[in-house]
Amino acid sequence: MKQLALLGSTGSIGTSTLDVVRANPGAFDIKALAAGSNVGLLYEQVKEFSPEYVSVATEQAARELRTLVGGSVEVGFGVDSAITAATTPGVSQVLSAISGAAGLLPTMAAIESGMDIALANKETLVMAGHLFMEAVERAGVTVLPVDSEHSAVFQSLKGHRKEDVERIVLTASGGPFLNTPKEEFAGITPKTALKHPKWAMGAKISIDSATLVNKGLEVIEARWLFDLPAEKISVVVHPQSIVHSMVEYVDGSIVSQLSNPDMKGPIAYALGYPARIESGAQRLDLTKEPLTFFEPDTDRFPCLKLAFDTLRTGGVAPAVLNGADEVAVEAFLNNRLSFADIYRVLDTVLQNHNPQEPCSIEEVVEADRWAREAATEAVESQGV
Repeated sequence: MKQLALLGSTGSIGTSTLDVVRANPGAFDIKALAAGSNVGLLYEQVKEFSPEYVSVATEQAARELRTLVGGSVEVGFGVDSAITAATTPGVSQVLSAISGAAGLLPTMAAIESGMDIALANKETLVMAGHLFMEAVERAGVTVLPVDSEHSAVFQSLKGHRKEDVERIVLTASGGPFLNTPKEEFAGITPKTALKHPKWAMGAKISIDSATLVNKGLEVIEARWLFDLPAEKISVVVHPQSIVHSMVEYVDGSIVSQLSNPDMKGPIAYALGYPARIESGAQRLDLTKEPLTFFEPDTDRFPCLKLAFDTLRTGGVAPAVLNGADEVAVEAFLNNRLSFADIYRVLDTVLQNHNPQEPCSIEEVVEADRWAREAATEAVESQGV
């Protein structure tokens, strides 16, 4: 029985992970859970899975949960508590699905404690790519990608030599505004932006998918996961979200992974690796719709090009991009920023930063703090 710590248990990845656990009775033991402030759902998870330790985001949430669980489980709150959950003794694998920069420190702590990682928190690699991979190498742990695109690349690389890779191709659904004219972007509201045509996701990643920032962050993540330069990473729009990504080899062959758009598939692959286990995902019927692919429109979706430029700049620039984006998306969701102005905020912040190479996680955290402060100022100047 594999001992798991699940970070981000009440989010979309976390709840799908627990669905996979349910589909494989006797295979997994949930030792620790970390969540935000959804106390009601977390309490139900605690009752069902009986973890030893639970972390929540705030002191108020901790008080509420302690009242519900009594003394049956230890409850903590804050960043240090999430780190405790990630490093719970006896855990063999940590599934890191905390949204955003908040996942960085717990995931790094898990690596340093010798835990294998199933990585759904792309921001950890975006912010601290080379520091993350150096820590993985020092600790001798395994990192398995959970993002559907990176899981597809990982699977498509198996059985092939790295030196034979011509490029990897990440697929993008195009989001809810794939066919929306640019002149209509000014009228986009949070309600419409949250309606992704294929995937059920949290609010932040749904907006990032709508702007294609999410695909840009995935490009940066892929650079570190697969040790490839930006020139060997490309993006194609694939509205059906059936082909999750591809690897092209020097002989012209392309190997891909296909399945229905359901995160339970890549989660099950990461949890069961090297075995394949039951995911609970619906089986794919390729006769139902044609598969189409085309180039992304970086004029209407300039955030994708901005992410590629940020990757080439290097240093703390990706951490700055991520921090600024978290502020801009929150402002958009709160009707303080227009959809089109998300890009303008990111571009403004990146133009004003100093892209130094970070030597420590503390420097990455400081770059994130600076980016959030600069983005807040930019939101005030761009705000609606």
